[in-house]
Amino acid sequence: MKEAKLVELLLTAEIYNRYDELGEDDLPKEIRKLFYQRGKLARPLVVRNDLASQYVGEKVESMIKSLPFIDFNTFNKQLKITSFDLATKWMAAKGVELIGRNPVLAYFYQNYDSLPVSYEEAKKKNKPKHSDREWLRSVIDELMKSEDTAEMLQLVRVYSPEDIEVGFEDVALEDTQMEEIRKIEVAIEERDWLKRVGLMDIGKLLFIGPPGTGKTTTAKALSRKLFLPLVEVKLSMITSQFLGETSKNIEKVFEIARRLSPCILFIDEFDYVAKTRTSDEHAAVKRAVNTLLKSVDEISLVRDGVILIAATNHPHLLDPAVWRRFDKIIEFPEPSEKIRKRIFQMTLHRIEGDYNIDELVKLTDGFTGAEIKLVVREAVLMALLNNEKFLKHHYLLEAIKEVKDRIKLKGSY
Repeated sequence: MKEAKLVELLLTAEIYNRYDELGEDDLPKEIRKLFYQRGKLARPLVVRNDLASQYVGEKVESMIKSLPFIDFNTFNKQLKITSFDLATKWMAAKGVELIGRNPVLAYFYQNYDSLPVSYEEAKKKNKPKHSDREWLRSVIDELMKSEDTAEMLQLVRVYSPEDIEVGFEDVALEDTQMEEIRKIEVAIEERDWLKRVGLMDIGKLLFIGPPGTGKTTTAKALSRKLFLPLVEVKLSMITSQFLGETSKNIEKVFEIARRLSPCILFIDEFDYVAKTRTSDEHAAVKRAVNTLLKSVDEISLVRDGVILIAATNHPHLLDPAVWRRFDKIIEFPEPSEKIRKRIFQMTLHRIEGDYNIDELVKLTDGFTGAEIKLVVREAVLMALLNNEKFLKHHYLLEAIKEVKDRIKLKGSY
């Protein structure tokens, strides 16, 4: 009912403006996005005609005639509620479902005529403001005002969870790996309790395994699942030719993560600086390693709202002091037969064809997930070259042979 959506919007703005204890996370995501101005939300929220039409999905002028408690100012194009009591009674009668999933309305209505709504339940269903690309853009704009952090932002990639296209449905993980991911979800939800009991060193994960086994994809999928911005950095990108700058760059990366909190800080190529220290190393390299270790020590999911994920293809290069700083090591080995089958199923499920997945699984022993996806890509392109959109088994067999030749070629250098 579009009239109910219009009343919902106006009541949400009115109640939000009246109760200072309500915050941005209480606004439903779709409504919150309407009111961003230059990446910020400011009280009082003002409902203009264009915003209302955008939210409802059509022009709202004709609806107002049937809603006597709404006034439309033709001069400034603003909509206002003229009788709050009438509006709240109308909504209670016709919009209970909307109230139940809107934290602002649920806050007001949870003690109103015994309506079956709960503010806490509505809040759980609502996505937080840090899941919005507009919120992330506003924080980045502030960081860009500082010359130091503006320069550092050029060396990292920051993703809004809205813009991440991979989820856990796109990555095949073992049950033990998924269990560790679920622990992080619980830790995020129970940050306040963990702080009260003094468990601060939680949420520092070290992903180890060969390239193409899903380390980066898992970090991105976690960002999307938890609605957390992702700050991605490769240590090779922040290692300056002027060695003294490397320590400063490391400190800046961790500071950016704190400023974007809550977020995930994903550091790839972790072995690039945190390698085994030897007596003949340059003093500046030692300082960089020590700065990295100190920064890892000081960051905290519980205190700072930052999940730290470090990834390396070469765990044997890591200093023993590095391993001790992570509360969980998650291995990403070459996929087992069960996982290879799942990867083929996930990659092929939208492609019409005639193929034997069990045979493909047996022929790809030792392949990483990335190499299996490459097999499917190559097979599809072979089929398209022959004007075929029905994928035949022999194309996949040819692609497996090509990828095996590629792996041998790579291993010869």
